[in-house]
Amino acid sequence: MDLLSIIIISVGLAMDCFAVAISKGIQSKKYYFWSTFRMAFLFGLFQAIMPLIGYSVGAGYAESMRSFDHWLAFVLLSLIGGKMVVEGFKNRDPETIRVNNPFHWTSILPLAIATSIDAFATGIVFIPYPGIIWEAITIIGLTSLFFTFLGMYIGVHSGKRFHLKVEMIGGFILIGIGLKILIEHLINYN
Repeated sequence: MDLLSIIIISVGLAMDCFAVAISKGIQSKKYYFWSTFRMAFLFGLFQAIMPLIGYSVGAGYAESMRSFDHWLAFVLLSLIGGKMVVEGFKNRDPETIRVNNPFHWTSILPLAIATSIDAFATGIVFIPYPGIIWEAITIIGLTSLFFTFLGMYIGVHSGKRFHLKVEMIGGFILIGIGLKILIEHLINYN
């Protein structure tokens, strides 16, 4: 496997991080570097660790996980997105908004896990190429980190221009990502 193939795989895996970061940026309306860095680091870390785990476990276990990983990602993203949609309908005072920090660990950790589930199965791709696994996971992690920063920037600037129920939009985006993962797997593996 060549470097270009690894980069293409990395960009594909980073698209979920990118979409989630856009929704978080819309929700935030202001760019906070350290909050963005924490989220980007966590997303990049999970995107790098999951292929390594998939590679380490091997094709046998990863194949059995493939039968339900898309359902797991769909359920996690739908629950998180659904909660955001419901909260978007509520009229909340500024005190409540401050308490429910969209960048708190309890908010971004489930998203990091959910967006990286597909990366677990990607580790199988690298089994025939044991010499490149460390290079591959480094590129995957850094690409996801970059796209998370980019998504936050786009989301924050879009959120400033449009005065919408941003939590609801973010929630629908997460549900859409989960649905996309589910449909792709159902079409490709049936």
